[in-house]
Amino acid sequence: MNRTARAAALGAGALLLALSLPGTPASAAGLPRIDLRVLVVTDGGPATAALTAELDVQGTPYTTVDLRQSGRPVINAAFLADTVDGRARAKYQAVVLPNDNPFGAGSAEMAALASYERTYAVPQVDAYTYARPEAGLRTPEFSGSLDGVRAQVTASGKSGPFGYLAGQVPFEDNAPDIGESYGFLAKPAPGADFTSYVDAPIPGAEGRGSLVGEYRHDGRRELVVTFVYNQHQQQFRLLARGIVDWMTQGVQLGSSRNYFAVHVDDVFGADDRWDSELNCTPGDVDCPPGEGTPDPIRMTADDAAYAAQWSKGRKFPLDMAFNGGGSELHREENGGADPLADRLIADRGEHRWLNHTYNHPFLGCVQDVSTVPWTCAKNTDGSTRYVSRTEISRQISDNRNWGRRAGLPLQDGELVTGEHSGLKVLPQQPDDNPNLSTALRDNGVTWLGSDNSRDRGQRPVGSVLTVPRYPMNVFYNAGRTSEQIDEYNWIYTRKADGGSGVCENSSVATCLESPLDATTGYQDHIVPVESTIAMGHVLANDPRPHFIHQSNLAEDRIAYPVLGSILDTYGALFADNAPVVNLRMADIGGELRSRAAWDTAVKAGKVTAYRIGDKVTVQAPSGVAARATMPTGTVRQLLLGSDPFGSAYAGRTSGWVSPGLLQSRVTLDLPSAPAAGSATAEQPGVTKAAKKLPVPPGATTYVKPGTDGHTPRALPTRR
Repeated sequence: MNRTARAAALGAGALLLALSLPGTPASAAGLPRIDLRVLVVTDGGPATAALTAELDVQGTPYTTVDLRQSGRPVINAAFLADTVDGRARAKYQAVVLPNDNPFGAGSAEMAALASYERTYAVPQVDAYTYARPEAGLRTPEFSGSLDGVRAQVTASGKSGPFGYLAGQVPFEDNAPDIGESYGFLAKPAPGADFTSYVDAPIPGAEGRGSLVGEYRHDGRRELVVTFVYNQHQQQFRLLARGIVDWMTQGVQLGSSRNYFAVHVDDVFGADDRWDSELNCTPGDVDCPPGEGTPDPIRMTADDAAYAAQWSKGRKFPLDMAFNGGGSELHREENGGADPLADRLIADRGEHRWLNHTYNHPFLGCVQDVSTVPWTCAKNTDGSTRYVSRTEISRQISDNRNWGRRAGLPLQDGELVTGEHSGLKVLPQQPDDNPNLSTALRDNGVTWLGSDNSRDRGQRPVGSVLTVPRYPMNVFYNAGRTSEQIDEYNWIYTRKADGGSGVCENSSVATCLESPLDATTGYQDHIVPVESTIAMGHVLANDPRPHFIHQSNLAEDRIAYPVLGSILDTYGALFADNAPVVNLRMADIGGELRSRAAWDTAVKAGKVTAYRIGDKVTVQAPSGVAARATMPTGTVRQLLLGSDPFGSAYAGRTSGWVSPGLLQSRVTLDLPSAPAAGSATAEQPGVTKAAKKLPVPPGATTYVKPGTDGHTPRALPTRR
């Protein structure tokens, strides 16, 4: 059997192999128990940190041993395995090391790990290692910067752990004058049983060198990675799922999907326009009172028809956050006519719909807009004056009733208030409007949209949970490309270049080297930057939605180049079995809530999971659903009979699962030979469509802009 065929066969039967090796310890209880937990040995480098972050994001339990700590546990036979109820137990299903041997030659700890991996067929990931014969490779024919390299998934990678990718793995090159990635390209060593999964052309030489490959030797399996990365870089994000799938053999706690949803705020209403002379927005609170003349931006019927056509063509429904009062006002001012509303309502089935309140008022404190910035009005006793419970409730119910009369398919539990108002907003309003939670309860609201750039993470507001949304840097007050570029330049250029200079003293904003070109700046700079930021969220297993405004679908329709770029890039990178998952707001809220409960239980050590033979057992605290990924064909055992587990994604089956009636734990039956290949998924709601690095020789450091790897938000724009 040749190497490629052998690797594919062994990958497909990895679970059976683990349970039938001659070295498996015999016991009266039969087959060994393999705990579903990963051992991560770290030296503090970014590669192991990235893999640890990926395990966190997926919700996969792991134990960390930090080689830098003097009091760390010693890795020996007792640390790795023991006996439970008379059955041999392997405490870890996989091992992650910073390189192929971080302990040094002759290390007893490495010997213990090697023996453990052989005995229980536990795979080992070398997070970032030098290409050398000890790792199954020749000494590198190339070492240096990989910035801009177009790596490729090999045939073995596609039939194995990276079958969810279309083929290309582009390495980032965000700053041509800064080194961002470094690595080694090498061919398999003579006689080595090495299968490359991801490779790239070797500069100045013939052939291709491996970047990710599997080395089989001495009864062990290693995934050898020969390039350095951090958790934010696209090349890692593309490969992370496959690395975890390889190490867990497709049987793991935790899951990962690629999510993208877009909310369009202020539909049926109008948005105030940026004034390039005043550098503010007349009609909004950032312009001094009386300055400028408001010039609202509102979609037309043609814009609405285009939106429906775009959504249908892309198979990507937009979430229309609507203000019914905007249409009623337009009819009052135009003899009862509103062609925009008529068109949107006629095409209502092409979109999803969100209650955005009737008139879009500010529902937090009563605003005093006599000065810029605005302040909260005060009562006579000096306390903050808040919008009343009655007014908040009226805005919710009136818009809901308007939507029902229009036949919009609503979910009553979903709400996005205008500007996310009612929730705290710094510095003016440090607390939520105390009347908000009761008004939400009065109207049966369960999910409330929030601004992720201001209020990160899901949190309760009374009995309601927030759904954090990412604001896109496509400004609410721009309908034309020229306005977007002008405002972008004002915010992100220095005073000497004609900008506001806000970026010069900001801890989160980054100044442009020079103002963007008034004609080409949007397409050449803003579109790629914004699509790259959003793609970072999509590839990070992050279900939180993005939001723009109806103004961005009007006039020059400036949102579509960004959204199209995201979907086109995604479609070029991923296979059909890993489509973009486009959830509505309630489903996103439920996903975030379930993750929070699961992550809390995992971090508290309250989850127990293991497999014995072809059975997986998971026990979690009562009321906490388990998050898991399993081979296709896995079923959940019930008291009587069974039912299918999860849904197909990226060649595996994943989802949430709880014990059945009268059961205290989940039991999953695996198919007899878990398949490592890919499968096609068709499911509702989906469509195809840096931190500091180490300094290798000859490279410089690179830090992604922003506080979490994302470009900072535009400070003055409405949320």
